Amino acid sequence: MTYPLVECVPNFSEGRSQEVIDEIKAVISAVEGAFILDTHMDADHNRSVVTFVGGPDAVEEAAFLMIKKASQLINLIKHTGEHPRIGATDVVPFVPISDITMKECVEMAHRVGERVGKELEIPVFFYEEAARIPERRRLEIVRKGEYEGLMKEIGINPDRQPDCGPNVIGSAGATVIGAREFLIAYNVNLTTDEEEIAKKIARAVRQSSGGLKFVKALGMMVDGRAQVSMNLTNFRKTPLPKVVEAIRTEAEQYGVGIYNSELVGMIPQEAMIDAAVWYTKMDLFSPDQILEEKMRSVVGENEQVDFLESLAAGTATPGGGSAAAYSGAMAAALVSMVARLTLGKKGYEDVEKDMEKILAESEALREQLTLAVRQDSDAFTRVMTAYKKPKTDQDRKKAIQDATLAASEVPLGVAKKALQIFELAIKTAELGNKNAITDAGAGANLALAAVTSAGYNVRINLGSLDNKKESKRLLSELELIENSALEMKKKIKEVVSERGKLF
Repeated sequence: MTYPLVECVPNFSEGRSQEVIDEIKAVISAVEGAFILDTHMDADHNRSVVTFVGGPDAVEEAAFLMIKKASQLINLIKHTGEHPRIGATDVVPFVPISDITMKECVEMAHRVGERVGKELEIPVFFYEEAARIPERRRLEIVRKGEYEGLMKEIGINPDRQPDCGPNVIGSAGATVIGAREFLIAYNVNLTTDEEEIAKKIARAVRQSSGGLKFVKALGMMVDGRAQVSMNLTNFRKTPLPKVVEAIRTEAEQYGVGIYNSELVGMIPQEAMIDAAVWYTKMDLFSPDQILEEKMRSVVGENEQVDFLESLAAGTATPGGGSAAAYSGAMAAALVSMVARLTLGKKGYEDVEKDMEKILAESEALREQLTLAVRQDSDAFTRVMTAYKKPKTDQDRKKAIQDATLAASEVPLGVAKKALQIFELAIKTAELGNKNAITDAGAGANLALAAVTSAGYNVRINLGSLDNKKESKRLLSELELIENSALEMKKKIKEVVSERGKLF
């Protein structure tokens, strides 16, 4: 079973302050179900690219909150950098990864854009698949003239009227939001300090100037070296090595070569394999010949061992909160197992619909609890980061309290989901295949362990929370969950005893 997964790759006009980017990332990570995969900061470009993924609702909420936070921290009036930009949060693309359509990502872009325009009063332009005006599909057209040019024209030139939000621009600038296919951001540094050569090469290789399809390129100076900065919008139709060799050929005309290259953000494994195959001329290559891939297909990737090794290490994360989430995920997996062992089996036709519903719910919860393993570690890391702020920092206390609250809410969410799994485990024990009743019972006990362990983590974090009203509310919620779990403990023993004849 798969679940909708969306990638978001926001570009922020800040590449020199780690603290600013950390605050923006903390806002993203605080949204349940949103997970940061990568961060790329570039001081010369004065730009950062963050990659995060999650379910549509989580990604949508995180996108809005990060734009809000960036608008408070980044001032475009004072901003300088090599990379073109018109906003604090300059570009926000939504990319469909699995079980979600481009149309749905376009709808996400429009909802976030309308909310940003209305609630934050930031002008928003839609691009790529989300463009409402055909001419705005291309990002470079929307960003023409950059922040300074937009400031002069907005409210005067009808072509610069935003798609939503005010027709005026402030220190946060404007934001470009859209939906697109996967993009590879890739820079090639040349063995020269002549910017004009980089510009000529960029002009030769980019599609808009008659070069390679699906390639966008700019020539610029970065750290004293000429660079061709690119976005490759379809790596399958225009492979990475074809772009590299085109740049190499053009560079030779000017007596220069490729010094090195860099990836901004993330890249699909397929693109790297294609590059290796292309350069080695391995025409008869098959993906099955990759050792690691073959191992995964035969014996599976041993994530459990990896997690247990990390858990046993002498590091603060992962810890008890992550273990609680992992226990809950295992409980959900056992419920799914019993449901599948019941579906289609003779004598269980009457509970077919019940088992289908249980299976759908348990798989959704398993996915959420698996993601929470990492989320709990991230929440604890944010607390530690907040404590490391200088004691002279006026925002230190608030940062600590905000991070502590988030670190309390994550395990509370785990406890809630584990309780739901506990309920499903009881149902499978009551209705499911008798031959798997001990598996249902094991799932129930793992769910109870998850509730109890998550509760420990909630309590220890609430002890550091200054907001006693909020602390009391969360503690009251936890106690209701724990009391319900204790009642269910009695119930599962009765069911297993009656149907399994074990006690």
